[in-house]
Order: sequence, then C-alpha cells, then structure tokens
Amino acid sequence: MIYQQLGDVKVSQLGMGNMRLPTTGEGGAIDQARARAILEHAYENGVNYFDTAYRYHGGQSELFVGRVLNELPRDSWYLASKMPGHMMRYDHGRLSFVGYLAGEKVRTVEEIFQEQLEKCQVDYFDFYLLHNVCETSYDFYTNEDLGVVDYLLEQKRKGRIRHLGFSSHGRPETIERFLNWRDCFEFAQIQLNYLDWSLQQAKEKYDLLTRRNIPVVVMEPCRGGRLANLDDKIAAPLKQARPEASLASWAFRFLQALPNVKVVLSGMTTMEQLTDNLKNFLVPCPMQAQEAKLLETVVSALVSQVPCTGCRYCCEECPQGLDIPRLIALYNEMSYEPTPGLNAALGALTDKQHPANCVGCGACKRICPQGIDIPALMQSLAQAIAKRS
Repeated sequence: MIYQQLGDVKVSQLGMGNMRLPTTGEGGAIDQARARAILEHAYENGVNYFDTAYRYHGGQSELFVGRVLNELPRDSWYLASKMPGHMMRYDHGRLSFVGYLAGEKVRTVEEIFQEQLEKCQVDYFDFYLLHNVCETSYDFYTNEDLGVVDYLLEQKRKGRIRHLGFSSHGRPETIERFLNWRDCFEFAQIQLNYLDWSLQQAKEKYDLLTRRNIPVVVMEPCRGGRLANLDDKIAAPLKQARPEASLASWAFRFLQALPNVKVVLSGMTTMEQLTDNLKNFLVPCPMQAQEAKLLETVVSALVSQVPCTGCRYCCEECPQGLDIPRLIALYNEMSYEPTPGLNAALGALTDKQHPANCVGCGACKRICPQGIDIPALMQSLAQAIAKRS
C-alpha cells in the first residue's frame, strides 16, 4: 500500500468511502455481512483512512463504520466525517434542514457533532470536514452569528477533532473566497478525475489548493463508476495500450501523477472493486505524458466541449456585464450530466448573472479568438436552465 503524509500521520493513499456500501436491494439497508467483509479486507490490506458523513445511507453509515472499526485498535485507523451544513439554513436565528434532509428533526451544530461522535463510538475524529462548501452553503458556513467554524475550532482545541478541513463541489472562485475568509483548514476534499479536470474546473481547484499548501483528498475518482465502465469503442485505445489493466486503473494512475493528492477515496460496493483497486495502490505507478494523451481522446469522445480558453476578451465588450467564460463552463458541464456542484452553481446565479440577459449584440462573438458563437450559446444555456426549473 502507498502511504502519504497528511498532517502528522501517514494515511493510505487509497481511502475507503462509505457512501456506496452494499445494500439489501435498491435503496435498502446496508448489507451488514457484505459491507463488513469489504471494510475488514480493506483494513487487512493496508487501508487505514475511512470516510463517512452524517446522512450517508440514511444516517446508518456512521453507525456501521464506527461499529466495525472499533473492533480494531484505535491507533491503527483514521476516521473522517462531516458537518451537514450544505443541507442546513440559518435565517433570523432559526436553523432548518433543506433538500433531502427537509423535515428531519432540527438539531444545533453542537448536537449534530455530539451525535456523530456517539454514533461512531469515538472520542475524537481524526479528520473532520465541512460538507460541501459551495455557492448555496457558503452563507451558512461563514455566518458569524452561528459560528460553525469557531465551534469546530474549539472542538479541535479540545482534542475532539485532530484535523479540520472541508469538502467542496463549488466553483474555484467560491473555494478561493472561502479560504480568504478563514485561513484555518488543513486539507480539502474535491471531486477530481481526468474527465472533470477540465469539465468541472478541477485543475483550477487543485492548483489553487496546491498554491495554498492545502493537501487534497479526492472524491469521485471514477465519477461514480462511469470511468470504470466506458463504452467499448471509447475504451479501445486504453485497452490496446494496457490490455491487462482495468479501466479504473487509468483513473487512479492519473491521480497518482498529482503530488498534492494524498488520499483517493473510492466507494467500493463489491469485493471485486476493492480487490482491483488495491492492486493499483501497491506501488506508485503514476501516469506518463503519452498515456495522458490517450485520456484526452477519451474525454473528447465522452463530451464535446465549447473551446473557451477563459481569455475574458468577451467580458470587456459585453454591455450586460456577463461573466461569459463562467457561463460557458456551466454550459459544458450541462452537456454531459448534472452534478451537485452544477446544481449549486446554477442555483446561485443572480438575475444579473443569468444568460437570459444576453441581448445578442454580437460584440463578444466579434472579439472571441476562438470564434465561438457566444450569443447563440447564451440563448441555448438560458433555455436549458429554464427547462430545469
């Protein structure tokens, strides 16, 4: 197993995500026997980083993971969980759950954290995160009256949190704004894979965190399994280059080439997935430049992106003041499939930022070095957003 330094400990570069444990049927309860076998086999083969969250598996993931891990020596594993602020709102002194937690009993930040410790049967979390700092959760996490971060920093001082970080599906500018607001986070968890390197601006996020000396924990390395199950025609060049290698191995080796990636979380539902993933983390085998070129052909086959370079010449000419590169990035994401980050970014657009404000004057099109028909694209994006609402 490859190990990386994260804070003051060495963690396995392959981490066990516990959002997709095997269940007893579609949407059913955790299959205790199968899930236990997977966790124990991961641990026996060197995995020591286990990630869960407040409402994974309807709130049962923390209970299950805590029960299994506590049968093992406490100093031999590291547990990460998350504060569900992305599903909470704080208005006029009142807390509430929203989204898929709407209707749940309202608890304070303090009560949630204490409940998590008890469910996981631990006195402290090795790693604790703000769950999904993004455009729609930013105000909750930064509300000075509520003081979420201040409370968690106090728990860290008390030894109940060893390392404080955050996860994010937000835009790079949102992450940067958050880091400028408070410089106290020791690691960050982002969605990072070879498809989202460009599609979801993961490269910009990775570079931002690296410049800030903030270690990266990766989620969705295979994009929910999609990059491990490519169409035969799309996968052909990869299979030809490495006939014995699984498609998932390409995704993991892409990440091994990024020195600031410390943990790669994989939500392994089957023993077969775990066994294959373990092979990819026995020894470092980072992707070479020529192999990365092959991945570019895969990305091109999966999604046709508008070739915006972000030069921003168009913004200088737009009479409506639209952030055109940002809107084009959203358009590219929508052309593939919706994600939580995309939904948050679309929901955070103000009336002034909306592509429907484009007046079709063509000034942007005339100056665009890439020759993009920006007015037509803005119209298409506005229509696509309207259909989603």
